[in-house]
Amino acid sequence: MITLHATDKNHGIRIMSLTALSGKIDGLMIRLERVTLWCVPVMALLVFCIVLLRYGFNTGAIAAQESVQYLHATVFMLGAAIALSADQHVRVDIFYRSFSSRQRAWVNTLGHIVFTLPLCALIGWGSLDYVVDSWSAQEASPEPGGLPLVFVLKTLIPAMAILLGLQATSQVIRGISILQQQEPV
Repeated sequence: MITLHATDKNHGIRIMSLTALSGKIDGLMIRLERVTLWCVPVMALLVFCIVLLRYGFNTGAIAAQESVQYLHATVFMLGAAIALSADQHVRVDIFYRSFSSRQRAWVNTLGHIVFTLPLCALIGWGSLDYVVDSWSAQEASPEPGGLPLVFVLKTLIPAMAILLGLQATSQVIRGISILQQQEPV
């Protein structure tokens, strides 16, 4: 178990253990999953309504079509951290499946430190100007009747980077905790 025993000299507040932080991040991902999972049935219902309007009543609904795109983007962008949290992310496990729990902890910890966290930093930092410009212009859909919320949609890019980075940090903490345990003799 990883624990910091430092005390803030000014306030006397004990810093929470890193494993507790990992648990809080995992709890956040569970709550995020509960919210995000509702996007899928709403998206399916919207697609049904769009098809019904188009082929049943010969009319279209641009805002509804864009809503499906927004929901799909939300599921994809927020789902990356959720998938990592549930250990359902893509992994080439030719060797991994035969590894011991310590070997897996090494692979996961180093993989997140070397690949996931730098990628999250790159995406987060690289998207900031893009998102700030969109918010400054209050960017809206170019389509007549489209949603005026493109700037909110673009905010999902740094949000995904932050959430994925948080979950990768949680995985690193968990991996270090496993690696600190004594090996059986």
